[in-house]
Amino acid sequence: MISPSPLSPRRPIRELPDELISQIAAGEVIERPASVVRELVDNALDAGARQVTVRLLAGGARLISVEDDGGGIPREELPVALKRHATSKIGSLHDLESVGTMGFRGEALAAIASVSELTLLSRTEDAANAFALDSRSGELRPAARATGTTVEVKELFFSTPARRKFLKTDATELAHCLEAVRRHALTRPEVGFAVWHEGRLVEQWRPAASAEQRMGDVLGEDFLAQSVAVEFQAGPLQVIGRAGTPDAARARADHQYAYVNGRYVRDKVIGHAARSAYEDVLHGQRQPVYVLSLSIDPAQVDVNVHPTKIEVRFRDGRAVHQVVRHAVDQALAASRAGQAGSASETASLRGWPATGLPPSASTAGDAADPTTARWSQTGMAFPPREAAWGQRVQDLGLLWQPGRLTAAEPAPGEQGLGTQGWGAAGAPAPWAGGEAKPLPEGEWPLGRALAQLQGIYILAENRQGLVIVDMHAAHERIVYEKLKTQMEGADQALARQDLLIPASFAATAQEQATAAACADTLAALGLEITPLSAQTLAVRAVPASLAQGDAVELARSVLAELGQHEASTVVEQARNELLATMACHGAVRANRRLTIEEMNALLRQMEATERADQCNHGRPTWRQLSIRELDGLFLRGR
Repeated sequence: MISPSPLSPRRPIRELPDELISQIAAGEVIERPASVVRELVDNALDAGARQVTVRLLAGGARLISVEDDGGGIPREELPVALKRHATSKIGSLHDLESVGTMGFRGEALAAIASVSELTLLSRTEDAANAFALDSRSGELRPAARATGTTVEVKELFFSTPARRKFLKTDATELAHCLEAVRRHALTRPEVGFAVWHEGRLVEQWRPAASAEQRMGDVLGEDFLAQSVAVEFQAGPLQVIGRAGTPDAARARADHQYAYVNGRYVRDKVIGHAARSAYEDVLHGQRQPVYVLSLSIDPAQVDVNVHPTKIEVRFRDGRAVHQVVRHAVDQALAASRAGQAGSASETASLRGWPATGLPPSASTAGDAADPTTARWSQTGMAFPPREAAWGQRVQDLGLLWQPGRLTAAEPAPGEQGLGTQGWGAAGAPAPWAGGEAKPLPEGEWPLGRALAQLQGIYILAENRQGLVIVDMHAAHERIVYEKLKTQMEGADQALARQDLLIPASFAATAQEQATAAACADTLAALGLEITPLSAQTLAVRAVPASLAQGDAVELARSVLAELGQHEASTVVEQARNELLATMACHGAVRANRRLTIEEMNALLRQMEATERADQCNHGRPTWRQLSIRELDGLFLRGR
């Protein structure tokens, strides 16, 4: 048996020395050289810099120098700038609650100076010369430089050797410093950035004419080619940027950049909202790529959450989640298969403005339709989805029939599912589409069907070359989108199965509160969860399709989701998972022989269906092989 240790003698309570206080604070603000780079670049941008140059030695461990051409610091304010909680950004609680600058806490310079040898060199426009301040000696001397400020940080963590031991290799620390500058560069296209390491220029971004040009410079032209523009506004909230296509997804979440009022943040609300918009189009655990900038009233977001200022807290997180999700979802809705063909109609089906664009995208009093203008720029003018698409095959009713029946002929003895317009296979009945002027055959984005390969792929010819379509995956997406549209329009609850013996479980206080507050939402999901005692909940009904599953585990997971996210998001996610299963079983199967007319009908449907580039499991539905690629396979022209 271990005997209790004797009580240590009581120590008196006393104030800590200022230097130790600063070093403790530095542990929160300064984690590695990249933290210093981030803080100093923040200050440079707040000073109005148009060119920021970062110079590093040994990945920043030996030297970090940040030069800018901003407004500079007056001589008399240089000593004050190195004091703790000294800043020009805020002066009252009101300023803190509506801060619009990158920095505001007044801790960075003091924290850096406490764990390094720091020199502050600055000159204002009206000064005859610059002045340099040594943080160790306090010496202030005249110096030479143009208007602006230079902060030199030597021997980082020299006074705290234990912290220095935690630094990684020079190459790793340099990569983190580059990433810190890259995050600033993405959201400030008007500012030029340069990074030097060991006397060698390793990265440079010149001032760009637009945000898109800067994104191409920083993330590469491939990002622009494999992403779509995001522009959405709902009241005071605005989201702009670019979202990568599903094909551009990566194994890691290292190309996800989110900004709030120009500040790079790592926020769970924004991250979850963006990821949820990709639920239907990403395969497996692939991670989307995006650059999203959220503009919001500064009074509606608290940036004073963490000393690093990389975390924020929203007053209305659900509103932010909904706006970001809808912004990305709307941008991804128009598939490459149909260019911009059905953007306006699918947008109106989902409750968006008839133009398919956010209110901010059109100017007041402009009578021109932005969607029509966008079509005309591509040289295409797609007819509405009700059009005949140049074939007498209406919709894809043929594909759901057991034999070669026309779209208007039901199978013998076929019975519906009790929902108007749906057939026995769980697939939509054909549209009674009217006549419309068909798109010229040469203008079809997915081209003209040529043949079927191994009963799996459709081969088609378009202007670019050869199109290969996975017919099951493509048809699955078409059925899935129609199921979602019908479910949204009818606003139906999922069918439920009452349990003969309720499944009870010990519930936490949070689970009990969520079950009571979200009873209607649970009912829409086909769940009935009621209190059995003060600390127990009972599951009395589950969705009919999950009747054989673990009711308790299902209830706990749903309550956890409802406790963290917006109820409507949870309902939509659960519905979509069920509809995805229905669509998979209702889509045309492999080895089904199709006629040329049926293949063309499928291609035209893809062009009119949003998100047609991926099936509901995230797999691609079609691929393009250009004539140049085909020539390369046969060494033509060599």
